[in-house]
Amino acid sequence: MKNPIIQLKGLTKNYGRQIAVDNLNLEVYEGEIFGLLGPNGAGKTTSILMMLGLTEPTRGTATVCGYNATRDAIKVKKKVGYMPDSVGFYDHMTALENLVYIGRLNGLSGTEVKEKAVRVLDLVGLTAAEDKKTSTFSRGMKQRLGLADVLIKDPDLIILDEPTLGIDPAGVKDFLSLIRQLSREQNLTVLLSSHHLHHVQQVCDRVGIFVEGRLLAEGNLETLSKQLFGKNGYTTVINLEQALPEPWPHQPVLAAWDFIDDITSYGHTVEVTGSQNITPALVRFFVENNYDIINVNQRNYGLDDIYQKYFESGTGKDNYKKTA
Repeated sequence: MKNPIIQLKGLTKNYGRQIAVDNLNLEVYEGEIFGLLGPNGAGKTTSILMMLGLTEPTRGTATVCGYNATRDAIKVKKKVGYMPDSVGFYDHMTALENLVYIGRLNGLSGTEVKEKAVRVLDLVGLTAAEDKKTSTFSRGMKQRLGLADVLIKDPDLIILDEPTLGIDPAGVKDFLSLIRQLSREQNLTVLLSSHHLHHVQQVCDRVGIFVEGRLLAEGNLETLSKQLFGKNGYTTVINLEQALPEPWPHQPVLAAWDFIDDITSYGHTVEVTGSQNITPALVRFFVENNYDIINVNQRNYGLDDIYQKYFESGTGKDNYKKTA
């Protein structure tokens, strides 16, 4: 296991009686891309501000790059590159001039800053636009320049808050591909905050589901599926030629099988969910009992199902009680 570059322990932020972040415990490891996924207003940005030492927690601690973010905020800022959801530039300056200025603010000398700025612009795919004024830039180009701003200081960790906001689909795909490429090539740790589940799914190694200030679950897709849907991680859907009677006489027979947790039958369809993949045995059972099978599908729970479970069905808090 790699070293944690972010360690949050009991991190809590209250604004009067309102709890913005509630007892957040989280570790993000060196070299990974971690997605903090949640709706607007969930407390993601407040959590980030505490990690950067820009706001003090009510309780708990945030240790970032080995430093306490509250006591050693300046040391944390030297190690971390932060890109907020809205990046601002000097419109009368070119991309290169903006980047050189940022480099000097970060302590780079006049002899090295321009050379490094040119190199970083090439990294983010803006070489052709380096002499254009940023007032002419699209939202996607500004996000790339914002990423260059972050990278020029050679950070150990980059934190991106809603980085794909307002970018067209093609631009989102390119931007996320760039993030993954940079993370892999430079061993960069990335914390990406977003409410777009598909963007998070495209690029992140692990995901944390964040709702109403609480981290309800975290892990890769397999781990999250087990946390949310219990041990029954395998679902087989069998569509039959003939309609099933009600009650279906074979349902109690299958219910007695090992590894089967739930059976649903309706119309021409049977869904069997369990803790192991027993699809071949199920197919044999239906054939031996003279059912004509049209097709068989295995359903894997994805981030769409997880998103729906928490944000649409309203069961997030109940699941938190079961899995925390």
